[in-house]
Amino acid sequence: MFPISFGSDNHSGIHFTVFSALQKVNTGFCPAYGDDPLTQDLIRALEALFGGECEASLVITGTGANVVALQSLIHSFNAIICAESAHINVDECGAVQKCTQARLSPIKTKDGKLSPDLIAPRLLGDRDQHHSQFKILSISQSTEYGTLYSVEEIKTLADFAHAHNMLLHIDGARLANAAAALEVDLKTMTKDAGADIVSFGGTKNGLLFGEAIISFRPELSSEMRFYRKQCNQLFSKMRFISAQYEAYLDKDLWLKNARHANAMARLLAQRLAEFKQIKITQKVYVNSVFAILPKAWLVPLQEKYMFYTWDEARNEVRLMCSFNTLEEHIDDLINSIKELAES
Repeated sequence: MFPISFGSDNHSGIHFTVFSALQKVNTGFCPAYGDDPLTQDLIRALEALFGGECEASLVITGTGANVVALQSLIHSFNAIICAESAHINVDECGAVQKCTQARLSPIKTKDGKLSPDLIAPRLLGDRDQHHSQFKILSISQSTEYGTLYSVEEIKTLADFAHAHNMLLHIDGARLANAAAALEVDLKTMTKDAGADIVSFGGTKNGLLFGEAIISFRPELSSEMRFYRKQCNQLFSKMRFISAQYEAYLDKDLWLKNARHANAMARLLAQRLAEFKQIKITQKVYVNSVFAILPKAWLVPLQEKYMFYTWDEARNEVRLMCSFNTLEEHIDDLINSIKELAES
C-alpha cells in the first residue's frame, strides 16, 4: 500500500461523515431494492438538487451509471458520439458496446472536448439503413484531460444534438469538481444547459460506492429500472448507497470535498512549476495535474508515490488529488523532486 497516492481519486478512502452514515443505517431490518424510506427521501432530494422535473436512480459504479443511462435511451442500431479519450471509449472494457450493442463513434480531440465543428462531419455517415444511426452525444464533465465545458459550451452542444435528433449525455463522475471549478450549481450546468441525462458521481469524491443517474427526459428513459437490473446495477441493500448520498448532500459535503481536491491540484501545479525541468501540459481546472517530467525521475518517484504515466512517449504523467489530499502530501512529493533535481 502506498502511503501517498496521486494515482487516482479512487485511491482515496471514505469521508468520515459518509462512513458514520453507513454505520448508522447498519442496524435492524429494512426493505430492499430501494423500497426503504431513506432511499425514497434521498431520491426526492437528488431530484430537487437538479431542479426537479427529473427522475433520479441509484447504481453501484460509474461504468454502470454510463451503461444504464445510455442503454435506456438507445437501440442497438444507434451510435454514440464521444471524444476519443472518453471513459466509455478507453476505460470501460467495451461495457457500453456489450450491453447496448450500439456503436461508439470516437472523435480525436486535443483537450478531451467536443464541439459542433468536430462532430458535424461525422453526421454525414448515417443517411440510410446501412449505417448506424447517431442518437447520443456523450461528453465528460470534467473531461479525462481535466478540462471543462463552460455552461455556454454545454448549451451549444445540447442545441446541436437536439437539432440533429440526438440526445446529450453527461458522464459526471467528477461533476462535483466541475461545479466547484465553474462556481455554478448543478441545475445550471445540466438541466438549464439542455442535458438530457447525466450522472452525479460519488465514489471519486468521498463515497465508498454509489453513483446517481439523473434523467431530464423520464418519458424516454422510463425503462431504466429494467436495464438497471439486467446490468447488475440494482443494489439490494440500497439504503447503504442512500445513506452515503444523504451525508454527501448534507451541508454540501459534495461541493466542499470537490473544492478541496481542486485547491490541492492548483497548489500542486504551482509547486511543480518551480522546477524548470517540469512542464505543466494542461491548465488546471479541477483535481488533476498533467505534467511532463524527466524520464529519469519517473522510476524513483513511482517507487515512493502512486501515479500513472499518461503518455509514455512524452513522459507525461497525471497527478490526481482528492478530498483527503493534504498540503503535507504535496510537500512530501515536492521534497522528493527537489532531491532529484539537485542530484
